[in-house]
Amino acid sequence: MRTAGGAMRTAAVVAAGLVLLAGCGGASGGKDGDGKGDGAGKGERPGGPARGASATTHLKNIPDVGTALRSRIPAGSRQVVAVYGKGVDSAEATVVLYDKGAKGWDRKGSWAAHNGRRGWTLDHHEGDKRSPVGVFPLTDAGGVLQNPGAKLPYTHSSAFTPPSYWAKSTRHDFDYVVAINYNRVKGTSPLDPTRPQGQSKGGGVWLHLDHGSGTSACVSVPKAGMQALLRALDPARHPVVVMGDAAHLAR
Repeated sequence: MRTAGGAMRTAAVVAAGLVLLAGCGGASGGKDGDGKGDGAGKGERPGGPARGASATTHLKNIPDVGTALRSRIPAGSRQVVAVYGKGVDSAEATVVLYDKGAKGWDRKGSWAAHNGRRGWTLDHHEGDKRSPVGVFPLTDAGGVLQNPGAKLPYTHSSAFTPPSYWAKSTRHDFDYVVAINYNRVKGTSPLDPTRPQGQSKGGGVWLHLDHGSGTSACVSVPKAGMQALLRALDPARHPVVVMGDAAHLAR
């Protein structure tokens, strides 16, 4: 859990955090399709995205990730959350957790997921409704619900609750979140609104609960998957997320 100092810091950013939430979730209706499909997603996808892979343990490299992104995974990282987007303009994805042991990478879990409702981009900007392609550290977590056993620093706060005017299907999106370190200050609450690269580059990109369709930029995972990720991700193992559509991941 957060220390008393961490709790004070969380309280100090509650008002700004409500603004930040609006940059992460999906509340508007219409053809971009975020107000429908209420529920916890489709659950685990046991087959995973690694087509043609002969095993899920002792892998030399993270499957289907090419040299461009693989080279950006820090040498000390021994946990990778891989987000395999279905296509550059698709909101459908698969999230897979890999853990590195003495003999290589082992797949620990796989879940159906969603990304930005308009797909993926190499140049994310505020409001483009696309998720940023890249490799980003995972250092901070939180949510409306009590800590389920997270190893990452966890901010428990009602300030994560989405605004009442958002679609009903999104009411539990931020029960659990893991901040993706895109345009944010690591080591702070996910509610911290600071954007070092400027407001126009977007921010508030999280792993959070799935409501059945695309997001504004975040990656959404079923509740069971978020609980599993929170309990598994260990700061001592320097976890990162590797995320993008299939074509960009394979480069």
